[in-house]
Formats: sequence, C-alpha cells, structure tokens
Amino acid sequence: MIILTGGAGFIGSCMVKELNNRKIQDIIIVDDVKEMSNCKNLATLKYKDFVDKSQLTGLLNSSENIDLVIHMGACTSTTETNGDYLMKNNFYFSKEIYDWCANNNCRLIYASSAATYGDGSLGYDDSLTEQLKPLNIYGETKRLFDQYVLSSKKKPPQWIGLRFFNVYGPNEYHKGSMASVIFHSFNQIKKQGKVNLFKSYKPGVNDGEQKRDFVYVKDVLSVIMFMIDNKAINGIFNIGTGEARTFNDLAKSVFNSLGLDPKIDYVDMPNGLAEKYQYSTQADIVKLRQAGYKQDFYSLELGVMDYVLNYLNKGFLNY
Repeated sequence: MIILTGGAGFIGSCMVKELNNRKIQDIIIVDDVKEMSNCKNLATLKYKDFVDKSQLTGLLNSSENIDLVIHMGACTSTTETNGDYLMKNNFYFSKEIYDWCANNNCRLIYASSAATYGDGSLGYDDSLTEQLKPLNIYGETKRLFDQYVLSSKKKPPQWIGLRFFNVYGPNEYHKGSMASVIFHSFNQIKKQGKVNLFKSYKPGVNDGEQKRDFVYVKDVLSVIMFMIDNKAINGIFNIGTGEARTFNDLAKSVFNSLGLDPKIDYVDMPNGLAEKYQYSTQADIVKLRQAGYKQDFYSLELGVMDYVLNYLNKGFLNY
C-alpha cells in the first residue's frame, strides 16, 4: 500500500499514472479538496481512495501495511509570502509524515526543491543543507525540512529527499503562474505569435540568456521509480539534467516544435523580483549517478518536442 500526498497535482498525478503502468493500484491519494482545480489529472487513474489532507493524521493512525509514503504535497508557490501558511504546509505537515514513517518502519520519498540553494553562490551540491540561504520563504521551509530529516536520530528504513530543479511536462496545466515557461510560451505563441521573456539586469548576461536546469517530468518519474526499486538508497538528491540551458533555447525549442520561426520579446521583471532572481541553476547529479542511476535525461529539445506535440498541441492531454 502506498500513500501519495499531492496525488492530484502535477508530479503526484503523473506518479499515479506511472504506478498504474506497473499494475499498482493500492494507492491512497492525499490532497486538498478545497483546491481541486487539478481534478482532471485523476480522471483516468486507478487508486484505492482519496483522502483530504485534513484527515491525514487519522489516516496514518488507522492504516496498516503502508509500505511507502511518496510525499509530493506542499505549497509550491515561490512567491507566497505568508510564512505561517508555508510553515504549516511545507514543514509541520511534512514533519508529521516523517515522524510517522520513522516510528512505523515505513519508507519515505519526499519532494524538496532547488530553491533551497538560494542565489547559487554556494553551488548546487546536494550534500549542502544547513549553510544554504534560500531567497524566499518557500525555499526556507524546504531547507528546514531537509535539515530536520538529516538531523533526526530515528529514520525510516528508506528516506529520500528529491531536490527538483525546473520540472515541466503534462498535468501542470492547473498551476497558473507557477506552471513552466514551456507551458506559458506555448500559450503565448497560440494567442499572439510570440514569447515574452524577462530582460536581464545582470552585466554580462544578455536578455533571455538566464539559465535553468529544465528537467522533463518523465525523467523525474524514472528517478522516483529507481528509488522505489532500490530500497537501500538513502539521502537527499538533486533531480535535474546536470545541464543549464537558456530561456532563449527554451523558447526557440517551443517554436521549432510547432514549425514556426522564433519571435521573442523581452519584458521588465515585476517589482521586487529582480533582486531575488537566480541567473543560473544547474543540478550537480554526481551523487545520483553514484547511487546507480544510469539513464540518460531528455535533452531540452526532445523533452519540449514531446511535451508540445503529444500533450499541449492535443488539447492539453494528460499523462
């Protein structure tokens, strides 16, 4: 039996599909029924039950034979400023799950974030946690939970934290402003024939040449399944391709996938963002490779093409 928090969301619902592909249906989805704009993600999936996140404590106390908790549920908005809300959803909620897993001999795989690295001045080494300085409250709540996990004396039989970099792909359609730039670029092209990217305010970095480690959700699923299959692996791991690419590259890939010539405009950043903006992120995936994960990651061009042609251009098809 698997408990999957955030199971109606982007990565969570894709994970349900991936488990279904393995004929696994003994899944209890935990999510917030008050925010079910993502209910379409579950329409064709097979699972045992759906439980509101407010009932998590009762679920844990009454459940037997839970083998694994995949904890994807969180407030994922990097622009959220309500510290109490973020701590409740990203730290205390996660802490409750972790403590239960540690006390009940249950494996745990949870979502951390590359936002823990802050401006990247300390690099992107997934052995770093305590000394990191995130640029926003969201990143700090993720860092705090990583630190709690690392410092806990009692641990689950398997514990995996996954620091996701810039994940994109099907089932993210409900995320609004937090959806990937690929998703927004596709919509901009369809509506106005061009893509808007942020101007650069850093000397030496041209407009649109800001970089991110864009990772396709299908690669994320592959890594999670690898962790599930290898119970002896523990630790916090970066989940990215290990190669930073520019937003210009991304926009051009969307245009190329649609058979169109690129047309890019550069616009001002919103007030308050420029001083907290990361100009380059790139996952250090040495530890992931050392753990035995050998599969190649999608290139940006191939990932974008698959996403655009097989999902976005087919009426936002679900995974």
